[in-house]
Amino acid sequence: MSKNRLVFVYNADGGLFNTATDIAHKILSPDTYSCDLCALTHGYFSVRKNWVGFLDTLPLECDFLHRDEFKEKYADQPDELPAVFLLQDEQLQLLLSALDIKQCETLDQLKQRITQDLSQKL
Repeated sequence: MSKNRLVFVYNADGGLFNTATDIAHKILSPDTYSCDLCALTHGYFSVRKNWVGFLDTLPLECDFLHRDEFKEKYADQPDELPAVFLLQDEQLQLLLSALDIKQCETLDQLKQRITQDLSQKL
């Protein structure tokens, strides 16, 4: 029996060097930072507590992948990231596209959008 999950994919590669580069980019040039999901859910150095609290209320477990990890695990998926997927019965379904995430100007808007879209899928 497969477990249904939410899969959050950041538009950034994993690893210590990439993390340091992302932090610098977020601080020095936030308007050109390429991961709207990270910008909403993380401060400069850590995940926002409000986001962690929200994740704990969701009815599904969550996976968090960087772009390189996602492409390795799900090679045939769309390139436009960040994104949020619903994994049901071994199939990924797009829950929030990069554009959907970009349209969320605040963390509260992102949380509301996830809750609303997830309720329609479950």
